[in-house]
Amino acid sequence: MPTRSGEGSVCSIHSGTNPEAITAGRIPELAGYESLRREVPYGERSRVDLLLESPGLPICFVEVKSVTLARPAAGTKIAEFPDAPTARGVRHLRELMGARTKTLRTVVLFVAQRGDCESFDVAGDIDPAFAAALVEARRAGVEALCYACDVTPEGIELNRPLAVRA
Repeated sequence: MPTRSGEGSVCSIHSGTNPEAITAGRIPELAGYESLRREVPYGERSRVDLLLESPGLPICFVEVKSVTLARPAAGTKIAEFPDAPTARGVRHLRELMGARTKTLRTVVLFVAQRGDCESFDVAGDIDPAFAAALVEARRAGVEALCYACDVTPEGIELNRPLAVRA
């Protein structure tokens, strides 16, 4: 559902995972997987958003985080997550760290539901625990990707990668 932000930009508040971007090859870092399953149980109390599988490639767990927050910085906008404290998000990162092995790839995919940002960062002032957990997860081998979307009244289209500054 597109909505107009206070700055005149259009952003989406739809939180659903759109696996078509992966199967269509619009996320090169996740290309080549033949099978995609949604909401697969793992860990203590979690379900991974997407599980990717293909012969010759490591199984890949993908946790998708919807990003709607943007704040100005040095003449541009930065997409940021989270927009509120998220104990659940911290738990997801910790479980991805626990699942990561040499034969299991783990990815957190931040999807900026807006097209007006130049990069992505963690809103550590909003949730320091999530910021610390993401740093720890990346050190443990969890990959972090971010993509921006073009959002119009007609729909939402994954557009381009954003540099992850976190």
